[in-house]
Amino acid sequence: MSHITLVRHGQANTEARDELSYDQLSDLGMQQARWLGDHFRQTGEVFARVYTGTLKRHIQTADGIAADCAAAVVRDARLNEMQYFDVAQQLEKQHGLPIPKEREGFIEHLPVLFRYWQEDRIENIPEKFSDFEARVGEAMTEIAAGEGRALVVTSGGLIGMAMRIILRLDIEALSHMCLSIENSSLHRVQPLTTGLAMTQFNAIPHLDTPERAFARTHL
Repeated sequence: MSHITLVRHGQANTEARDELSYDQLSDLGMQQARWLGDHFRQTGEVFARVYTGTLKRHIQTADGIAADCAAAVVRDARLNEMQYFDVAQQLEKQHGLPIPKEREGFIEHLPVLFRYWQEDRIENIPEKFSDFEARVGEAMTEIAAGEGRALVVTSGGLIGMAMRIILRLDIEALSHMCLSIENSSLHRVQPLTTGLAMTQFNAIPHLDTPERAFARTHL
């Protein structure tokens, strides 16, 4: 067993209001991924295993990082993001809560969406909250049981759910974690005999210089 490095994808299409339109890295998102790959090589970080979800933004980010790994990249749909826009559209249709257009609106909107979703108060959605939680827990457990360091390129909602499982977060805390996760950020998980432990959250060593401050993004 060895530690897992979770990476959120680079900045995607910030103007999108649906799943398909969002699933494409921006030029800055590609640059964030390349800088992260440079950081790994400069620090001698080598991974025994690399995993991504099956979404385009995951694959593009992993390609930009181009991490040193002898094994083939594993594409696993369990590492895909929750379908936020699909859930949010049904929340608006059924409960009159509109999808926000700016980050400040998301701060109020996300905990409400998570609460309604967890309580099964939103119908006609692709996935239940409990099913999302179960698949994230299953994937994390399987990856943690493997040999050698693992790199996992995924999305902010999935990383937030992994934090909820590991740290036993309530819905408000889960929402705050998801909202704080930056594009191309690093999160480390260490398997222990008693379970998984968080050792690092939301690190951006590849962007932590004055000349790259402009490249820090959340959306």
